[in-house]
Amino acid sequence: MTLMTEVAGPHFPISATLVYVVGFIAAVTIGSIAWYNSKRPPGWEGKERPDVVPKVDKDQNPGL
Repeated sequence: MTLMTEVAGPHFPISATLVYVVGFIAAVTIGSIAWYNSKRPPGWEGKERPDVVPKVDKDQNPGL
């Protein structure tokens, strides 16, 4: 019985690992889009937007 618990002992589920990995990738992607569409930090004012980042237009009446 001891050998069986050592081989099949507790481990972190693969599904939880996938949730963490997909969540991290989504957070980085959404954060990058938000950063590129925000006001540029000092030194980045004249830089071009990368082609892979979509342009997000600001609404006149957000939330209405």
